[in-house]
Amino acid sequence: MDKSRSEEITTPNSLKPDSEVSKDKGPYTHLVNEGILAGQRIAKISVVTLISIGIVELLVGHISGSVVATADGVDSMSDAMISFIVLIGLRFARRPADRKFQFGYHKVESFAAMIAAIGMIVIGSFIVYHSYEGLIHPEEIQQPLLTMVVLAIAGGISLHRAFQMRRIANKYNLLSLKTDAKNSIKDGSASVLGFLSVLLATQFGILQADAIGGLVIAGFIFSVAYVSLKQSSLVLVDAWHNPVSADYIKRLIEQKFEAEVRVRSIKLRQTGIISRAEIHLEMDGNKPLNEVEMYLLNTERVIKSDIPGMDVVLVVPHAQHK
Repeated sequence: MDKSRSEEITTPNSLKPDSEVSKDKGPYTHLVNEGILAGQRIAKISVVTLISIGIVELLVGHISGSVVATADGVDSMSDAMISFIVLIGLRFARRPADRKFQFGYHKVESFAAMIAAIGMIVIGSFIVYHSYEGLIHPEEIQQPLLTMVVLAIAGGISLHRAFQMRRIANKYNLLSLKTDAKNSIKDGSASVLGFLSVLLATQFGILQADAIGGLVIAGFIFSVAYVSLKQSSLVLVDAWHNPVSADYIKRLIEQKFEAEVRVRSIKLRQTGIISRAEIHLEMDGNKPLNEVEMYLLNTERVIKSDIPGMDVVLVVPHAQHK
C-alpha cells in the first residue's frame, strides 16, 4: 500500500470522542429531532384549523342543504382526526430506544401514516354514500352565495397550510406528515371543487353538480389513501423503497477503496424517518486487525457523509476468497 493511500485511511486516533466518525450520528440525530418537533407544531395548527373549518362547513351545509358543503365539512373533520393521529405518531417517534423497542420508536410514525390512510378510506366511503343519495334525489341549494364564500375561504386556508406542511415533510422526510400534507392539499382542492359545484348547481341549474362534486372529493380521498397506505405498509414490512439503491452504495465504496475491498452484499432497511444499512465487505484475510477496523470505520464515514439519512451503518468484514 503506497503512502498516499495509507494516509487516506483513518488512524486509531479517529476513535477518540471528538473524531469525525464519532460525530457522524450527532448532527443527523439532531436533525431528526428538529424535524419531529417541526412536524408536531404544524400538526397542532392543522388540527385546530381543520376543526374550525369543518364546523363552519357543516353548519353551512345544514343551512343550505348543499351535499358538497356537508361532504367537505365531514372531510375537514376527518382530516383533523388524521392530523391528530399524525401528531400522536410524531410524539412517539421522538422517544429514545428502550428495552422493549431497542431500535427506537421511529416506525410508529409510519404506523400513524397507515392508520391515517385507513381512516381516509372510511370517510371517503361515507361521502360516497351521502353523495349518491344527493345524486338520486337532488335538492335546490339555499344560501348559495354564503356557501360559495365559505368554501372559497376554506379552500384558501387549507391550501396555504397544506403547502407549509409539505415543505416541512419533504425537508425532514416525515412519511406521516407527507400523508397529512397530501390529504390537506386534497382538502383545499376539494373546497375549490365544491365552490365550482355549487356555482354550476345554482347559476346553471345543474342540481346534480353538487352531488357529483361530493363524489369527486371522495375520489381524491381514495387516491391519497392508496398512496399513503402503500408507502407506510412497505416501511412496516421492511421493504426498501428509498431512491438510494444498493448499487449506488456499492459503487461508492468500491470507488473509494478501489481493489482493496469488494462488496459482498448490502441490506438496506428503512425505520420510519431514518434508514439503516448492513454491508458485508471482502478483503485480504492477512490484514492486521487494526487495519481492518480502519477500513470498517472509513466505510461507515463514506456512506454517512454521502447519505446523511443513513443513521446506522453496520459493516461486517469477511476474508477474501483467493
